[in-house]
Parts: sequence; C-alpha cells; structure tokens
Amino acid sequence: MELSSVDIGKAALAMAITESRQDEQNRRQELLARGILTVAVDFGGEYLPSVKKIIERAVVAAERQGLVAADHVGEGAVAGATHAALEQITPKAAGLNVGGKIGIARHSEHLCVAVYFGVGVLNLNEVAVGLAHRSLPNSK
Repeated sequence: MELSSVDIGKAALAMAITESRQDEQNRRQELLARGILTVAVDFGGEYLPSVKKIIERAVVAAERQGLVAADHVGEGAVAGATHAALEQITPKAAGLNVGGKIGIARHSEHLCVAVYFGVGVLNLNEVAVGLAHRSLPNSK
C-alpha cells in the first residue's frame, strides 16, 4: 500500500506530540518500520523573533537525519513547509511565548512538517497546531 501525503502528515504530527525523548524514539522506530523517515525538534521562546530560528532548526534536523539532501531543493522544501505550518499559528502566537515541538516526516516524494505549541504568557496557555506538505523528488 502506497503512503499518501495524509499518512505522512499524520506521521509528522505524531512526532510533534511525543512527550519524551523515549516516546519520540519509539514512535520514530514504528514509523521507520513503515518506511517513513522522521525527526522531532523541541522549541521554546518568544514567537515572532524566533520564527527564523525555528525554520533553521527544522532544516538542520531534517538534513542531519537524512530526510532531505543538504541542497537548495531539500532545504527549501523543509523551510517552506515549516514556514507554512508556522503561518497557521501566527494569529494565536504573535507577541506571545511558545513552547513545544516540530515534527518532520518524509516518505518518497512527500515531506510534511507539523508544529505543536503551547502558546501564552506565564501559565495561561492556549494550544496551536500547524501542518504543511511539500513534494520533492526522491533523494534515492
């Protein structure tokens, strides 16, 4: 059965909602058994000034784990999907702090980035989720 962009989006979101490093590693192994490459990156800080750093972290993580090649095609796909996912939460997060995780998943030509953040001030948090997809040529 061929995996669709919806399946890869679910995988990215599953990585973004993992609660611990062990949970993250377990989920990663489960998805790898299905042929889906994944990585997750924790993040926290003031949202708007951190958008660039969030995108950079996503690109570096995807390259290090072999989800994309270290070229403008791979980097651009991750950066574009991360930016699109972040755009979905900007209305809630602008001017506030965020903390959470970025999940990235890749299978064949499908690449998805999910962001799952708590947004707020002090302990008054809202939850925000963003998800985006890009297609890129198979790297292998």
